Amino acid sequence: MDLRIFTEPQQGATYDTLLTVAKAAEDLGFDAFYRSDHYLRMGSGDGLPGPTDAWITLAGLARETKRIRLGTLMTAGTFRLPGVLAIQVAQVDQMSGGRVELGLGAGWFEAEHKAYGIPFPKEKFGRLEEQLAIVTGLWATEPGRTFSYDGTYYQLTDSPALPKPAQAKVPVLIGGHGAVRTPRLAAQYADEFNIPFASLDDSEKQFGRVREAAKAAGRGPDELVYSNALVVCVGKDDAEVARRAAAIGREVEELKANGLAGSPAEVVDKIGRYGAIGSSRIYLQVLDLDDLDHLELISSQVQSQLTGPA
Repeated sequence: MDLRIFTEPQQGATYDTLLTVAKAAEDLGFDAFYRSDHYLRMGSGDGLPGPTDAWITLAGLARETKRIRLGTLMTAGTFRLPGVLAIQVAQVDQMSGGRVELGLGAGWFEAEHKAYGIPFPKEKFGRLEEQLAIVTGLWATEPGRTFSYDGTYYQLTDSPALPKPAQAKVPVLIGGHGAVRTPRLAAQYADEFNIPFASLDDSEKQFGRVREAAKAAGRGPDELVYSNALVVCVGKDDAEVARRAAAIGREVEELKANGLAGSPAEVVDKIGRYGAIGSSRIYLQVLDLDDLDHLELISSQVQSQLTGPA
């Protein structure tokens, strides 16, 4: 089971804070550092010092980390034109030496679009489908050839399809709860399918839909990685769990029901149940970015039990 650190910087974080967390995650042996792609805080609070851009952040981290993989859950399709996004991701992949992954979603948070003057189109899923075709098509075009695309929402003519990523294939993540179109899109384009903040039952059902969609698309279902994103709140004892829950404005029992919370043993057990339904990767949503002791505890008491001795 791979454990990855997943952050929500729109809630209030500087680049330096994210760098500190990313370096700690790398030093502690986590598989990857991921971040959301949002420009507006959700819920109460002021969100100070303000938003950071996902791909600018990852570009910086690409130069200041060495091993850990870097990505987004999920890049908002409404924020970037697909040709521009293909250039951005390819460049950051080069800057990292081939450690980047692209999670791409349709975009959903209308308030942040209004706040920053970003168009919020009605038909987002169709645009997402075309974006995936374009981004992956640009990267797959052989050097010296051109790429053209004539879609409903986007048109490209004789693109040189440059630059290329460092990796021969940048992993693409698609996720969500949709029962029909999302599994179909994942089967067509994804290397990994992620379901965020879902119960065991809902995860198992959605993984099954994606596996069936993969078969229908002529792919082996096991060609995809299946993963979950879940809020994490671990403590050595009940008092520490309660303190960490209070720090992020959540209740312990709610976190235990809907996330990974409690003692290391409790969390290891629940992760094991997600593993039993086919999940092989967990994105741990860490909401208190100043609590590096939390990461150390997860590394030493949870991750160590899942991976065993090196």
